[in-house]
Amino acid sequence: MNDLRNSGGTPPSRSFRLDKSNAKLAGVCAGIGNYFNIDPLLVRIGFVIALLLGFGAPVLIYLAIALIAD
Repeated sequence: MNDLRNSGGTPPSRSFRLDKSNAKLAGVCAGIGNYFNIDPLLVRIGFVIALLLGFGAPVLIYLAIALIAD
C-alpha cells in the first residue's frame, strides 16, 4: 500500500535542511547526506579530499549552503 500524504496522487516533495543534530560545523554535510540518503561521513570525506586536492570551491560552496539553507 502506498502512503501518499497529499491528495493529488503525487509523491511528497523533498526539501533540503541542515541537520544540526548530526552537525560537526554547520550541519551542511549531514544535511546533504540525509537528502541523498547516504552516510554523512562519505560527504565529509568528499569535502576533505576536494580540499586536499587544491580545489577552493568546496569551502565557498559549504559557506554558501550554510548561509542560505535553513
